[in-house]
Amino acid sequence: MPDESEPFPSDTMQRAALVKQKARSLGFDAVGIASAEASRYREHLRQWIDAGRSGEMAYLHERFEERVDPKVYLPGAMSVICVSMNYQVDDAFKAGVDDHADDHGSGGLIPSEDELRIARYARAIDYHTHIKPRLYAIADWLREKVPGTTTRCGVDTAPVMERELATRAGIGWVGKNTMLIHPRIGSFTFLGEVLTSLALPTDEAMPDRCGTCQRCIEACPTQCIEPYTIDASRCISYLTIERQSDFDKSTPGLSGWLFGCDVCQDVCPYNGKAPLATDEKLRPRLPAMVGRTEVLSWDEERYWSFTRHTPVRRVKLPQLQRNARHA
Repeated sequence: MPDESEPFPSDTMQRAALVKQKARSLGFDAVGIASAEASRYREHLRQWIDAGRSGEMAYLHERFEERVDPKVYLPGAMSVICVSMNYQVDDAFKAGVDDHADDHGSGGLIPSEDELRIARYARAIDYHTHIKPRLYAIADWLREKVPGTTTRCGVDTAPVMERELATRAGIGWVGKNTMLIHPRIGSFTFLGEVLTSLALPTDEAMPDRCGTCQRCIEACPTQCIEPYTIDASRCISYLTIERQSDFDKSTPGLSGWLFGCDVCQDVCPYNGKAPLATDEKLRPRLPAMVGRTEVLSWDEERYWSFTRHTPVRRVKLPQLQRNARHA
């Protein structure tokens, strides 16, 4: 933990070291710094959206200039502090909550015909409420140490290219499944950013270490993954969460998933070797699986009780029951 009584050094390397120390003291597992330069993938993103691969995610069409240029999102931005937090858990950590999972959670689940799976991240406290206060703490600390500094924080709801920024900050690389992968903590991580007008030295980007591995591509239930790109309109996570319209005969099967999907991450070798999360706040509140018949019988009261304080609340009851019928 940085000594709060000490004056902030003028040396930028020392400042960067203190920023990283501050972030780690707040529970982040990896931290790096990127420049606030515009995205190198502006045209790729535009073409991807225009090709319909974003499905019904209209918000990707909006605030496009902010999304591809941090300086539009925060005028005067010079640096982006990127952080990640591990949320991988196992049976011991989930004591009493989930009796189905193997040593690394839902990867070894074999659901019965009536059981539906919930993505690992969605079974704990809503990560936005867990991460944002810590990002605000970094931002407040920076503004206190260097008066006149401007900041803006973001989790995945902010219009920033967070995985590209995290790659440039050296806290992972974007794998073939488009997830950010860290060689030590894998891809079961939450990401966050603090954009700031403070000029800080940047870290070196991490090299791609996927090599010839194709496990995520081969394992995807809907075959929506191509190397380093994804047809989101066919992804089970998109279908169960983002898609608002009803399913039809052309909608891919959900392979037993009620909310989200972990398959492309479960098969990643880096996740098999990753350490488990130790943050008590990330202890799962929900089981790894829930009965299909049970979901279809829920009323609003049971729905609100089950989803309370979790990301599953993002999907309303009719949509969850639609998923259950199609799964």
